[in-house]
Amino acid sequence: MKKFVSLMVVLTVALVGLSACGSGEKTKGTSKKEENTLIVYSPNSEDIVNTLIPMFEKETGIKVELVSAGTGELLKRISSEKENPYADVMFGGLNKSKLTNEDLFERYTSKNDKDMIEGHQNIAGVLTPYITDGSNILINTDLIGDIKIEGYEDLLNAQLKGKIAAADPASSSSGFAQLTNMLLAMGGDYESDKGWDYVGSLIKNLDGKVANGSGAVHKGVADGEFVVGLTYEDPSASYIRDGAPVKIVYPKEGAVYLDAALAIIKDAKHKENAEKFIDFMTSKEAQDIFGEELTNRPLRKDAALGNHMFPMKDIKILTEDEDYVQKNKDKIVNQYTDLFTELQ
Repeated sequence: MKKFVSLMVVLTVALVGLSACGSGEKTKGTSKKEENTLIVYSPNSEDIVNTLIPMFEKETGIKVELVSAGTGELLKRISSEKENPYADVMFGGLNKSKLTNEDLFERYTSKNDKDMIEGHQNIAGVLTPYITDGSNILINTDLIGDIKIEGYEDLLNAQLKGKIAAADPASSSSGFAQLTNMLLAMGGDYESDKGWDYVGSLIKNLDGKVANGSGAVHKGVADGEFVVGLTYEDPSASYIRDGAPVKIVYPKEGAVYLDAALAIIKDAKHKENAEKFIDFMTSKEAQDIFGEELTNRPLRKDAALGNHMFPMKDIKILTEDEDYVQKNKDKIVNQYTDLFTELQ
């Protein structure tokens, strides 16, 4: 009987040992899989995520889980999940004016920060700018004839009345960016009478034609519905790359460029992988893809540009007062809406 009991004890210990070994191996495997993962929130276009994320996965061996949605929705998710964050990185949709909850993100400065264009670096240690986009004028070359357009002032030409596509600043972010750009370019700030007098004159030349969204503006010009449009660089450059009968004019009075940035989410479970992701998106390899294959202006000093994009040094750049614009957006939009209504 004693021998039988002893044998049972030995068998029990052996089984427990085997079970523990099996459990340990499984845990180790799961941990390794988790370490090889990165969860990314992004509002970016399919072109960007479908091109850059597979490149990152191939180079690092890290598997990316992508969650795509609008910027506002993703920021709400990050806030609601802050006690137990699901994602590791916010890829795009961030800039200084939208960073109202800095405590939701980790501090990290990429090793590539020194290689970025001056004025487009990670100054505060949270946001890493990787591309930038600016306001421009898009012209249909089949329709423009001998009308000369070099900047905002030329859009007041009576020959262009009713032939200018523009988005409503109240419903379009690019329309609002154009409004603040022209106020700054034509008046020197956002409140001067000179700037708002110009806006009033332009409204008259729009002849009541205002689009609710940005897509209708650049598409309307490319399709020949309008001679000229107030839009932004990314879609404009894509039409040129694809051979549409259009050209870009950067206002001689100046163009505002606003950066898009990435950031690591606070208490990210895969922080090291998130750092690698930021380093990759600011690497020369990735930045060259933005400038040559895609239509997003890269921010590395040594990034290559395709023929569809002008060098930054050839564009007169204006600096947006992002703090002022953020605090006074409603005021600016309301003033525009009142002026538009008054002039109809």
